[in-house]
Amino acid sequence: MADMKTITAEEFKQHNSKDSLWVLLHGKVYDVTKFLDEHPGGDEVILAEKGTDATEAFEDVGHSDEARALLPDMQIGVFSGDMKAGASAAATEAMAAGHHVNKPPQTSVISYLLPLAFLGAYLAYRFYLSQQ
Repeated sequence: MADMKTITAEEFKQHNSKDSLWVLLHGKVYDVTKFLDEHPGGDEVILAEKGTDATEAFEDVGHSDEARALLPDMQIGVFSGDMKAGASAAATEAMAAGHHVNKPPQTSVISYLLPLAFLGAYLAYRFYLSQQ
C-alpha cells in the first residue's frame, strides 16, 4: 500500500463518466471503468455514485466475498481530501438536472409480508403432512 498513489478530491471528481469512472470505497480509489459493463446490477447503479464516497451504498447492497475479491485489482490509490466540501455543489447540480440525490430505496409492506406468508403456508403444509 506504500506505493499507492494519493488521489485528491479534485483529481477524483474528474473521473466521473462512463469513459473514466473512479469509485471511492473505504478511503481507497478504484478505477471501475472496465467493470461497468460487467456489473450485475448494471452500470447505472455505479454511475449514480460518481463523484461521491460510495462506501455506504456499497455496504448497503451487501456485496459478496467474490465481489470484494475483485476490488484489489481495480485499486489505483488512496484518497486524500474532503468529499463533504464538494458534496453540496454536486447535490445542487444534480437537483438542477432533475435528479434526486441519495434517494432512499422504495420498499413496501408487501416485500416483507409476501415471503412471510409463503413461509407460513409452507410450515402449515408441513405440519398438516406430519399429522397424517
